[in-house]
Parts: sequence; C-alpha cells; structure tokens
Amino acid sequence: MRYELMRPHQIRQAIAEGWPVALPLGVLEYHGEHLAVGLDTLVVVKCLERIEAERPLVILPPFTYGAASYAVAGPEGTGSVQVGAEALLPFAQQMFTSLLRIGFRNIHVVIHHQTENFAAGMPTDLAFKLAARQAIFAFLEKERGEGWWGNPAMAGYYAQHATGDDPFNWIKAHPLMTPEITRAFPFDHAGPGETSLLLALAPEGVEMARVAEGGHWYVKGAEAATVELGQQGVERVLARLREVLGS
Repeated sequence: MRYELMRPHQIRQAIAEGWPVALPLGVLEYHGEHLAVGLDTLVVVKCLERIEAERPLVILPPFTYGAASYAVAGPEGTGSVQVGAEALLPFAQQMFTSLLRIGFRNIHVVIHHQTENFAAGMPTDLAFKLAARQAIFAFLEKERGEGWWGNPAMAGYYAQHATGDDPFNWIKAHPLMTPEITRAFPFDHAGPGETSLLLALAPEGVEMARVAEGGHWYVKGAEAATVELGQQGVERVLARLREVLGS
C-alpha cells in the first residue's frame, strides 16, 4: 500500500499488525545514453511493488535525491544530481523520528546505488544508517528517559538482541542486490546487468538503440541485455526481499 494513499485507520492497522514499511532509496545519476537517470530508484520501487502484490506492505514515497557523486560523469547535460551526505543526514534523522513517533517499528530502507560496497558503506547508505541510529537513540531517551538501557526492565536486552527483537532493529537497511545475488547475476553500471534489470522492470526507461552512444567502457556488453536475463535477477531480488520483509 502506498503510504501517501493511506487513510489514518489503515495506518493504525499497519502499526497494530506490524506491517513492514519500506523506503525506496536512490539517486538520479547518469547511466549512459540508453538508460533512465532514475534507474537506481526505479528498480527498487518496481521490486517492492511486486512484493506489495503478495503481502501487506507499506511503501513510502521514494527518496531519489541521494549522493550520486560525479564519479561517473559531471552533471552538465547528463542529469546527475548530487546531494552530499552532510545534507542527507539531518533530513533522514528527522524523517525516521517522524516514522517512529507515528508508531512504526518495522522500517526498512532498500537501496541500489554503490551497493557493491554496502558492508563498508558509501555516502548515501551511510548517511541513512547513521540517521537511523541517531533517531532511535534520541527517541528512546525521550520516551524512556536517560539511563533507559541500564534500567532493570532492560535485563533481557541481550536475549532480545540475539533474536533480532531489540530496538535497534526497528530500522534496517538493505542493498537491493546482496553479494550472493551478484555472484549469480551481473552487477554493473549501465552494462548488461542493469540494462536487463530495467528492461524487466521498467522498459519505458530503456532505449536500446542508444547503447553505443558515448562509447563508455562501463556500457560494454549492454547490447546483449534481455528481458529474460533481467527477470532472473528480479526473481533473486524478490526472494531476498521476501526473506528480509517477512513472509
């Protein structure tokens, strides 16, 4: 269910039943001449929509203004939009604080940008991860007071942590494609993998006739992209999303 279309009684139901709440997180970035600049966000949204068709799920409005960087190309005439992590952090913290105050405790951020380095982190996901931790700490201190963790009521914290039921699991971040997925499906930037993925999920964002324009090294092989290959990647992503969002 799209959050912006929900009525208050539906929001209360989602809270009471513990529905997962997913934020599609991405950037606007040059992906060669043949692919939409919103690819990184589009593929997340389209995959979450398929999960939404299977189970209760709240999809927040996508956030597309991440730290694209100009590592691939400068912004002039390419469409890349760069918003630094230092600007993302306060925004994300306030957003997460609002979601916690509403009552959500099963929040998931899903990103597909520079996630080959997800374990170490890159500017966009690091800003949102840190913001999530800061929002949770501030929320708990305001709600429970200073010393909340040392309170006798928290004696079961480590047992809760072991089962993933502690407060720091209220907000989780996930790459759209895990290392396990990328070992079986080509992970690239505007190459055969991403081109196939977008063909399968949002073909209106692909112009195969323009693949060769620009002569970029990272686009090599994209002419061999197919819907069938993209669908293989989609199925692997959906299986993982079903796991992290719950059955």
